[in-house]
Amino acid sequence: MRSRGALEAPHKAIIVSQSILHDLEISEELVGLRLDQALAIKFPQYSRSQIKTWIDAGQVHLNGTVRRPKHPVVLKDQVEMTATLDASADIEPQAVDFSVVYSDEDLIVVDKPAGCVVHPGAGNKDGTLANGLIHRYAELESLPRAGLVHRLDKETSGLLLVARNHNSYQLLTSMMANRDISRSYIALCNGIIISGGTIDEPIGRDPNNRLKMKIKRDGRKAISHYRVTEKYRSHTLCEVTLETGRTHQIRVHMTHLGHPIVGDKRYGGRLVLPSKPLDEFRDALSQLDRHVLHAKALAFVHPVTGEQISTQSPTPQTLTRILQLAKQDQLYGAAERN
Repeated sequence: MRSRGALEAPHKAIIVSQSILHDLEISEELVGLRLDQALAIKFPQYSRSQIKTWIDAGQVHLNGTVRRPKHPVVLKDQVEMTATLDASADIEPQAVDFSVVYSDEDLIVVDKPAGCVVHPGAGNKDGTLANGLIHRYAELESLPRAGLVHRLDKETSGLLLVARNHNSYQLLTSMMANRDISRSYIALCNGIIISGGTIDEPIGRDPNNRLKMKIKRDGRKAISHYRVTEKYRSHTLCEVTLETGRTHQIRVHMTHLGHPIVGDKRYGGRLVLPSKPLDEFRDALSQLDRHVLHAKALAFVHPVTGEQISTQSPTPQTLTRILQLAKQDQLYGAAERN
């Protein structure tokens, strides 16, 4: 039996084989939108192209009828969508280095090292975290994306959440979409940031460079909160928490703020040095082969047991060294002024 989502409650879903059946009632904020737009907003765990494919294939019914993606929705329209999940059987099991910080029969929290790609794609056919997950946990082969609920950029280190079965996959992806999973990062940024704040700027694909994202008025809603934790002579260490999880979100938002992340060559994190820097600090920054962004904390209520789960990842040695040298350079600069 399906359970229909009410206006004041999140949608309900049940799992049949490798498909998820969603029932949704259109609420006021969606009125007038195209069907595919409305579904993309309510189900951010799926891409717009996936949703369009399901609509075109007759897997979406609006008030019991198959409609085109551009059909406008009205208040209290009833939508039924069958989301077809692609298993990960085409991902080859391979031994890949990563740590596990939490594991039970429903989910895993892994600590991804910098330089590890999360999922196979163009230019990265194997050797990814997904390959390693399936090698270590064979049951993940039946899940989309090897059970990965979200992702990190190649150069970003830190915590990732992985589902171990179809039930937990749906529950965790829904929790992620509903912003019920807390994610905190540390980021070393160029320049001096005076105080913390919130960046609420939509993000979309850069039409001039498909490898980049940018602030776009017609982009997807993106909210980042940042707090200054330490200031150095030419850099600022921030703690960033996410409300949303757009591609490259922290990197794009901090660049928009005028303070790109140190080492982020794609988004303008060029080498910035204080006046007469400490030699070791200058050398460490110039030799840095990653951006200084680390997913340090992940917290959520376990979707099955109701237990509060809170996990931490220690700062990688490379980044710890950079921060130590930034502090030493700060003291060195103060001594020079005196």
